[in-house]
Amino acid sequence: MSSDSFQPPRPALSGVSGYRRFVASVVFAAPLLALIALWEVIVRTFDVNPRVFPDVESVVRAGLETIQDGTLIRHIGASLGRVAVGTSLAIAVSIPLGVAMGLSRGVSSFLTPLFRFFSVLAGIAWIPIATLWFGYGFGAITFVIFNAVFFVVAYNTLLGVSSIPLPLRRAAASLGASGWTMLTQVILPGALPNIVTGVRTGLGFAWRGLIAAEMIATNVGLGYMLFLARDFYRTEVIVFGMIVIGIIWLVLDRLLLAPLERATIERWGMVVRT
Repeated sequence: MSSDSFQPPRPALSGVSGYRRFVASVVFAAPLLALIALWEVIVRTFDVNPRVFPDVESVVRAGLETIQDGTLIRHIGASLGRVAVGTSLAIAVSIPLGVAMGLSRGVSSFLTPLFRFFSVLAGIAWIPIATLWFGYGFGAITFVIFNAVFFVVAYNTLLGVSSIPLPLRRAAASLGASGWTMLTQVILPGALPNIVTGVRTGLGFAWRGLIAAEMIATNVGLGYMLFLARDFYRTEVIVFGMIVIGIIWLVLDRLLLAPLERATIERWGMVVRT
């Protein structure tokens, strides 16, 4: 038997990785479970009025009702659809603009003061004028989400392009890279870690802006569900809606955005996976 035919057994890395993920999930969920337990103890101990704050059982019942009658799925679908459209439009416009600002000192000097001014107005500050321009509905909410994401992604794209070392650009140019090749092989890959970070941050702003806008400018969505429940003093529905909003964001951030950001930084951000 040749020495090449013998291979030492490999450690069960998949099992170790799975165990680590399980432990991380338990550690992540432990504070949330402790909060639920504390919530139930306080409500029961002090006999809190359900109109002020419901107990856990009432919230669970309300949640099952919204699932069974289909209203929860309808509200979630409407909210996620608006976020997807508004965010996609913002990314499509902000990345090219951020790249242009990063490559041109003149464009950057002209637009930076405007970005600093409008960045503090992004999101829910646009709701009143958005309803005047687009009415109550999809257009107004999409506009609010667009503003929440646009400035964050554009500014992070600018930072990403500006952080690419000039010697690297010159080296690529000396090897014949120019125009489209320089953009797709050097500029965008170099700026991508910052872009993904901007998208992740912008989506957080968009999610908060969405809920606020839906309370005012529509008749369907998670924000509207909270607002409608308030009119009927159904605090159990309000609390359940808040929990759903938080869970959806945790799932999006933990299972989609955070891994995407980490993978991007490891691939183009000079960070090695340990």
